[in-house]
Amino acid sequence: MEIDIRELETYQELAHDGAQSAAKSLSQLTGISTRVQVTDVSLMNSTDLEYEFIGDEFAGVNIDLSGEMSGEIVLAFDEQGRSAITDTLVPADDPEKKKSSIEEVGNIMTSGFVDGWANYLEAKIKSSPPTYIQGTGTDILPTSTTEDERHLFVFRSRVEASQDSVNEPIDFRILLVPDSTSLERSLEPQTDKIVSLEKLEVFNEMTKEGAKKAATNITSMTGIETTVNISRLSLVPIEDIPTEVGNKRFVGTVMKFKGKFSGYLVILFDQPSGRAVVDSLVPMETDEQWGDIEQGALKELGNIMTSGFIDGWANVLNAEIKHSPPEFVADTGSGVLTPITAQIAQSDDHAFLLDSSIQTNSDKVFTCQMLALPRRDELEQALDDLLIENSGNTRVDPDDLF
Repeated sequence: MEIDIRELETYQELAHDGAQSAAKSLSQLTGISTRVQVTDVSLMNSTDLEYEFIGDEFAGVNIDLSGEMSGEIVLAFDEQGRSAITDTLVPADDPEKKKSSIEEVGNIMTSGFVDGWANYLEAKIKSSPPTYIQGTGTDILPTSTTEDERHLFVFRSRVEASQDSVNEPIDFRILLVPDSTSLERSLEPQTDKIVSLEKLEVFNEMTKEGAKKAATNITSMTGIETTVNISRLSLVPIEDIPTEVGNKRFVGTVMKFKGKFSGYLVILFDQPSGRAVVDSLVPMETDEQWGDIEQGALKELGNIMTSGFIDGWANVLNAEIKHSPPEFVADTGSGVLTPITAQIAQSDDHAFLLDSSIQTNSDKVFTCQMLALPRRDELEQALDDLLIENSGNTRVDPDDLF
């Protein structure tokens, strides 16, 4: 299957406009203020998608689409959002009416989301009656995504909402998972910006393998057992990338890489995880929180993680990819990413973002996010040159990393 990247960008913009329409409908129905934070189109498998709704309990609706664009839409609110909506629309303590109000709101919001697609495709798209959903993880996912381990294109929108009576921000998400047949028909090549879906899948798997090697290196150096929870390749408007990472404070490293393609690799630990890493690497107490010793430890770890991450790319592409010495960073996620995206935005308005999340196996106290931002035109050329038969060459000799 050949993907027209320009058409994929257009579809991402349609999803963003649809999310804005859905958010506006929610505001009109409930008086809740809304803001679409980010919309992207991600290539991932169903296992990675499960983590979209891990943690808090969500409630919302699932709606089937048929016609020119077929597939499923999930619109889900976190607990704060569900309470704010139902308390506004159904003041009485009536569980069935509260459930019905979520279905009604979800149905109205989804209609606004779909209308833009129908207008663009100049075709009818029919929506099924909403099915109420509630829970976490696979309880919320579109049913089609749990059938097998194939890669899926998922249009993901995250919306933040607020209400005067609620202290915490309200979070709701909209996922559109088109079926492969209708998406392939819609994304038939119309420009010369073509990428093979099979090669995108190979590159996505290469990235996941790189993240696993990075996680192994963390464990080898620190003794902290880690695993890769999420790994996905997303097409994102460059201006949205800092928002995608958010305003949580991180410590970590930034490195440039160059060769067959170039770009940036960012490794971010939340502050407690960064401290845990430093404490395991530095066998002495220091007076500073992020002084030279602490920074040196994180840079050493970042250097080794990066080598494991990008060497798999080099092996599969049969090309050399080098990275610069790591630069220590301590800032919010958006603060770290803003100057990087400003550089990339000089030549592109969308970017491929490779996002991997590393956590501990149990209590999730430890979190690390690896973000790769390649220059898109160079990545597209590298993918064009990629030989599928080399896709097994991701192994890196651990002795080469130290």
